Amino acid sequence: MKPIRVALIHATALAMLPIQQAFARHWPQAEGLNLLDDSLSRDRAQAGELTPAMVQRFIDLAQYAQRAGSQGILFTCSAFGPAIEAAGRATGLPTLKPNEAMFEQALALPAPTGVLRLGLVATFEASIPSMSEEFLALAAQRSVKVVLHSVFVPHAMSDLAAGQAESHHQRIAQALSQLPDCDGIMLAQFSMAAAQPLCQQHARVPVLSSPDCAVLALQQAMHHV
Repeated sequence: MKPIRVALIHATALAMLPIQQAFARHWPQAEGLNLLDDSLSRDRAQAGELTPAMVQRFIDLAQYAQRAGSQGILFTCSAFGPAIEAAGRATGLPTLKPNEAMFEQALALPAPTGVLRLGLVATFEASIPSMSEEFLALAAQRSVKVVLHSVFVPHAMSDLAAGQAESHHQRIAQALSQLPDCDGIMLAQFSMAAAQPLCQQHARVPVLSSPDCAVLALQQAMHHV
């Protein structure tokens, strides 16, 4: 029997290892097909918004993955929500935004005060507005009252790109102290996943990272198809 093929579509090379490690942990039987267009995150940062041309590029990537035999698609880039939705509609395949599963898990956390207080920590500043909007829209759909606080961690991503993982993890863990009291903390970028254990040591509440949540959710979605 042929293994299930899952397309992993990336806008930065930094997201590739964290998701491959998450698949190794949770779903080693799946066969990954990796597509990388690292100009997408640069173009998105320069444009300051998601353009129709960028949306079309996402559709093109998803259709290529479908023609290559993929049965499901996971996008690992967090500043492109509407483009990913358009790609999912174009292929009809189970398609997951990078943070969808983590958002669902965060919304299920207990809220002792009656309002769920969550922190969002990001190393790519452009992803904060789109992720916050996406998260608050999902919370409204689920009728969960939330307050979302976000923190941007400068220099962490360039540390990681320069191979200084320890410094990357330390910067993120130290940034947690900028958050007010929260019921849970979400790490925005896939590339932040390896910092989760250190962050958890610094936090009294659950710290969620996207790759683990995403792999488990996609596995479930594809088994129901």
